[in-house]
Amino acid sequence: MPAYARARDLIDAAHAADPARAADGRPAELVYAERVEAWVVRLIPAAPPLLRLAARCQHLERWSVPRASFPEGKVAYLNWRKSLYAKQAARAKELLLAAGVSAAEADEAATWVSKTGLKTNPGTQALEDAAVLVFLENEIGAFAAQHAEYPREKFVDILKKTWRKLSPAAQAMARSLELPPGIAALVHDATAQP
Repeated sequence: MPAYARARDLIDAAHAADPARAADGRPAELVYAERVEAWVVRLIPAAPPLLRLAARCQHLERWSVPRASFPEGKVAYLNWRKSLYAKQAARAKELLLAAGVSAAEADEAATWVSKTGLKTNPGTQALEDAAVLVFLENEIGAFAAQHAEYPREKFVDILKKTWRKLSPAAQAMARSLELPPGIAALVHDATAQP
């Protein structure tokens, strides 16, 4: 079995340990990985196998470091995310090396997964674009419901910050998504030119 295929099997086995389940009963992390990879392929139809594998590592074992393991507040939230990026990148590298992927490629994938070089590294940008598109297409409604106490302005601010992370190509794809009317209005307000 080629190294990339072995790597995919190892990554998906790690996803299978996610205790959370998607609506279809499969591990939620596995469903998320499939969605991120699918968006990478939509953004970059000739996406190389290494980029596709890295896309599958976007939330690799995220369930093992719950948000509640860090204190409340913005600084703690940012520290949690930063720790996740480092942990996920190290785990991705470990699995790729175990599968026989070269050290140079494993390092490159780990760079992308760690979010290093956002806006300057095409692989990192592709993963960020795909993750945001998955959020907009599949998760924003649940996020809004979970944070119903947020004022409209806070949602708009969150979306503005998220929008700035996207490449122009991903922004164009995001504009084509069919969103529920209330969510679409928030996205419109966040992305309208001042």
